[in-house]
Amino acid sequence: MGRRAAAVMRAARVLCMAVIGWGILFPELFWGEDTCRCVEAEDRQQEATLGGLQQETAMEGWQQFETFLQARPGEIRSRSKLLEIWNAFWKKGRKVTDLSMEQNRDVSAPIGVFDSGVGGLTVAREIMRQIPNEKIVYFGDTARVPYGSKSKETVTRFSRQIVRFLQTHRVKTIVVACNTASAYALEDLEKEFDVPIIGVVKPGAKAASQATRNGRIGVIATEATIGSHIYSQYIKKINPEVTIYGKACPLFVPLVEEGLWEDPVTDEIAKRYLNELIDIDIDTLILGCTHYPLIRSTVARVMGEKVTLVNPAFETARELRETLEKKGLLNDAPIGLGENKYQFYVSDGAEKFKTFANSIIKYGILSAKTVNIEEF
Repeated sequence: MGRRAAAVMRAARVLCMAVIGWGILFPELFWGEDTCRCVEAEDRQQEATLGGLQQETAMEGWQQFETFLQARPGEIRSRSKLLEIWNAFWKKGRKVTDLSMEQNRDVSAPIGVFDSGVGGLTVAREIMRQIPNEKIVYFGDTARVPYGSKSKETVTRFSRQIVRFLQTHRVKTIVVACNTASAYALEDLEKEFDVPIIGVVKPGAKAASQATRNGRIGVIATEATIGSHIYSQYIKKINPEVTIYGKACPLFVPLVEEGLWEDPVTDEIAKRYLNELIDIDIDTLILGCTHYPLIRSTVARVMGEKVTLVNPAFETARELRETLEKKGLLNDAPIGLGENKYQFYVSDGAEKFKTFANSIIKYGILSAKTVNIEEF
């Protein structure tokens, strides 16, 4: 009986495997053509629904996720799958824009630019000059400036929020117009978001490497940027023989934010900061914060004519143009009359920002809107 039972069990297993195999290989014969068509149609419909939900969720913002679910009580299967995607992507901070990977491929779409405050306007200004047919959406995090004294984790969190906001405007590329954010957050942003993202450090490092004659390069920047040694790392990759000297100049940002570009106080502080770089005999100096080009004339007077000043804002605009050309995203068509070419958003002090921006950018900034960036 034991052998006979074992043989029966083996035969049953073989029969089951055969049935499953026939069902997989010839579903129409096994289940019927009508049934198969219904299942395939249902799967396609569910996939289409899920795809729509994915795009909407990416555009609308992660904090509205529950609202989407509550508004779709009948889509149980899609809701379950979307919850799975939420847990994998949004909550765990992975590649967020895998949910809508193609939303940023429109040539006429704007370029997103962000900074901790007003310093990134120097980058926006260069983009306007060098690539005049491009639209720009600018965000200045004026409520949380400065970034230079904050931790890597904090700056990265702020940067993620801003990128999510910029993506609601369907930007085709993003410029991190802040050296601190470029040093601390750029690598994470590039991994997490499916949109070309350009920082300001690499272009400045490349230009300085080409400009130096005696191989002694100075970098002035915030404490965070200097502490990250990010400029040294990039420059050493290009030319290992170069020596880099970093100097944190934390008071420059508030002086610029207060509009004290040509002021005796700024002159005196610049002398105190820069004297040791003069003694070291550098021949090239990187303005390693996007605020610093606004006091370029002061820095130039202190450093003297023999020192070449490198403006990463100018170099970043050049690299941005090259990137857009390579990816087929450069907009050659002039902006139509009546189109909103430049949009400006801040996290606080919109009127003060607008006044300041109009002193830097001569294109007539009509308005700046305040955004609660913590919602993103």
